[in-house]
Amino acid sequence: MILFRRNIESAVQVASLLSEAGHLSTTPLFRCIDLEGGLVDRLRDLVYPMPSPAAVFATGKRNLYRQHGWLIAREARALGCNTVFAPVLDLALPESASVLRTRAVSAEPGRVIDYVRAFLAGMKNEEILACGKHFPGLGGGQVDSHQSMPVIHRQTRLMWRTDLAPWLALASRLPFAMVAHASYPWPGRDAATATVSRYWVTNVLRRQIRFRGIILSDDMEMGGILSRMSIEEAAVQALLAGIQMIEICRDPALIQRAYEAILKEAERSRAFREVVASAWRKIYRSKKRWLHPSRRQNLSDTRIQRLCEDVKQFADLVGETPATSAPDPEQWKGLA
Repeated sequence: MILFRRNIESAVQVASLLSEAGHLSTTPLFRCIDLEGGLVDRLRDLVYPMPSPAAVFATGKRNLYRQHGWLIAREARALGCNTVFAPVLDLALPESASVLRTRAVSAEPGRVIDYVRAFLAGMKNEEILACGKHFPGLGGGQVDSHQSMPVIHRQTRLMWRTDLAPWLALASRLPFAMVAHASYPWPGRDAATATVSRYWVTNVLRRQIRFRGIILSDDMEMGGILSRMSIEEAAVQALLAGIQMIEICRDPALIQRAYEAILKEAERSRAFREVVASAWRKIYRSKKRWLHPSRRQNLSDTRIQRLCEDVKQFADLVGETPATSAPDPEQWKGLA
């Protein structure tokens, strides 16, 4: 389950929503939210605008990188979430500067690793699960995958030294990895969008990088995938590629169509049934290993106010004011 700004009115309302959803599930839920800070901050209206990754990184202070992760995890836990779709591992390359903007921190892999490692250490203090994104890297993309599919022409050897370096260094620290809706055509590589590419998901991420967590897609409603195929084909092909969880974040009709397509293919193909069963087993075992009874939260106005003050003090320390934050990318869907 993933929450967006449209789902969030107050701390008590969110706690009630999560509780009600939990009663509908036969297993504990991954209660997810996008909280990167800056451009992507679902709680800015409820708490206080969190500084962007780029602004925090610009301080050059590892203790602030760690505090960034800790505060984001505190926000998530205060609302009852257990999973945050952050941090971003993409490189801040010139090609993607107008797309990723303040979401990416550096063009140098070593510096990205430095920031993310400290950020994850801060999150771990609050026992919040992290999700790295967007594998294998959107730094070379010139278009927004929300709208259309980026086609990124980067040599394989170069990608291993740059885009993939943070994943190699940090894979063991990430419970989740989110795969990008982008194509990476090059001789010897699959030119299909990474989300449905067995080359990228299974051969590179699972086997070569040896990522052991859950692999999930980016939102399947984005133009980066639906401009190339139907939701039915995307859902089936993503599972075949090696993805275990498929994000469909808004339209119930698309969720139903994807669900029915998976059932239909599973009825037709014994091999595909095993693919679905394997994905389910991975998720179920991960929930048993990762999800523990949540600490009780005092969802009082005083608690939220204290959190607001802590985030504001951090923003003042970083030096990024709310006025410098651009609109939330979620608005591409026409949401308030």
